[in-house]
Amino acid sequence: MESRPIVDLPPYVQRPYEVYLNGVAQTEGSDFEVFGSRLVFGRPLTRAPRLGLWRWICVLCFGIVVGGYDPHDTIDVVYTLNGRRSVASLTPPSSDKRAILGAATRNHA
Repeated sequence: MESRPIVDLPPYVQRPYEVYLNGVAQTEGSDFEVFGSRLVFGRPLTRAPRLGLWRWICVLCFGIVVGGYDPHDTIDVVYTLNGRRSVASLTPPSSDKRAILGAATRNHA
């Protein structure tokens, strides 16, 4: 079985909406699927790592971030609420929140 990342939509985000991954428009059916209020992506997503102790000390004491750039994915959902377009920025799931492809389709189809 294939493991795929799940991202929960906030309750105020309703269809129609547009999904962007790293600023690139995603297509439902080929890039992601919708099951209820969840987006299930077809490829692994990378979450931004947490800052370690020494990085926090440098930020707090010196105002600088030490270390290199840690690549990560950003998910933006553009939706309309009360006639106004808004953007919900979502965080990729942690590595333990994955869907088993068959289970996701049976439970939310």
